[in-house]
Amino acid sequence: MNWKGKAKMAKNRRGKFIVFEGIDGAGKETQANLLLTYFKRHKKPVEKLAYPDKRAKVGKLIYKYLYGTHILAPQAQFLLHLADFVKDQEKIRSWLNKGKTVIADRYFTSTLAYQGAQGFPTSKALLLAKTLDIVRPDLVIFLKVSPAISLRRKQKAKKLLDRNEKDKKFLGKVEKFYEKMIKSQTLAKWFLVEGERPKGEVFSAVKSVLKV
Repeated sequence: MNWKGKAKMAKNRRGKFIVFEGIDGAGKETQANLLLTYFKRHKKPVEKLAYPDKRAKVGKLIYKYLYGTHILAPQAQFLLHLADFVKDQEKIRSWLNKGKTVIADRYFTSTLAYQGAQGFPTSKALLLAKTLDIVRPDLVIFLKVSPAISLRRKQKAKKLLDRNEKDKKFLGKVEKFYEKMIKSQTLAKWFLVEGERPKGEVFSAVKSVLKV
């Protein structure tokens, strides 16, 4: 194969879909932004998503629930979050097909944990994901912090916490769901990174996982 053929193959190579997960306050946004900056600095094609998507109507509905007093059943919560992810599926596929790395601060894996902790069956969630042909991440980086550290970080970062951020007991349940998914490697290949260290040390561990 000549160099033109190799260049064409490289151009057409599918990108990687990297998702950051963890309970609230784990540092997902920070690490996702650090990785985005790192790839841009090294002139690698990259895109970033964050969920819930504050710019979209469905994302705004999710935030109204999180910061409001209205109660939604786990099924309704699940469907709202699912709609938030589904709206971006074609965009994610397009980016990946162009060879871009796609970084997501939370994804469908968050819904498996958060709504699963409230009783929504994982088997049904995965069936819906398969039915709707949800793009599967290539790998999920789980940033592990304790619920106590989560609460402390969130209280320091902002005055008003949402219903999940201030519920330490619930976050403990969510963490256990994440641990189950890591053990079973649900939906993707999972890597655990200790998230209670300084952000620079955490990012070094992230780069080590990604081999960049």
